[in-house]
Amino acid sequence: MLAADSRVTLTFLTQPTPSSRPMMVPATFDNATKLLKIRGHENVGAVTYGLGAIGQKEPRTAHSFISEFEAQLGDGALTVEVFAQKISDFFLTQWNTYMAGVPLQPGLDLVFLVGGYDQGATYGKVFEVFIPSKPKPMERFSGPGEFGAIFGGQREIVDRLIRGYDQRVLDIISSDFGLNAAAKEALGNKLSSALTMPIPFQFLPLQDCVDLSIFLVRTTMKLQTWTIGVRGVGGAVDVATITKTDGFVPVQIKKIFGERQA
Repeated sequence: MLAADSRVTLTFLTQPTPSSRPMMVPATFDNATKLLKIRGHENVGAVTYGLGAIGQKEPRTAHSFISEFEAQLGDGALTVEVFAQKISDFFLTQWNTYMAGVPLQPGLDLVFLVGGYDQGATYGKVFEVFIPSKPKPMERFSGPGEFGAIFGGQREIVDRLIRGYDQRVLDIISSDFGLNAAAKEALGNKLSSALTMPIPFQFLPLQDCVDLSIFLVRTTMKLQTWTIGVRGVGGAVDVATITKTDGFVPVQIKKIFGERQA
């Protein structure tokens, strides 16, 4: 199953007065579409996170390119991995077109989580793609009997709830105690083994997966209302399931509507 919030955060440089220092100011919009359905390919779907839009003078979200991607992709069944590679190739081309000469800021890739079922497969597959830094699709939970949840973006709160710690713990300990890369990785494995929430993902019914995903997104939104920093998660929560029998099925998807009535 796939779930995503609807907030996109853009930053702009402003100087309130000629004598004041320039400031970077975030602006948020709560009706972006991060859950992506591809017409003619019901066995797969994707969510996107990371950079909210590509392009400087004419910024575009990932969702705004989907009709062009569909036209290029055409119909016909694809494996999840092949589909992930095609979405990677397409958006890498867009990046090279619209972001040429723009230095990549750390942590600001355009990222896609692609999930779905291969024909005849018992279990689904999930691949992660980072545009532009790591365009080759990386399969997650690829080993026998491996199941779990994958999340990205502002994940600190979810990491604390599910893993028991967030990545900054490893960075702090490694810095203060001089751990090398191998020791840092070993510490991360130890913490994960000891602190990860014991959720039997391999057993969870589909409805429980839907409920858990909505809970994690909503909890992040709620806690951000009380914290200082970029409140990058908000708006409606879009949810869809993908099964080997029914394919892509929307569970809750926001719609365009007119004036709200009292």
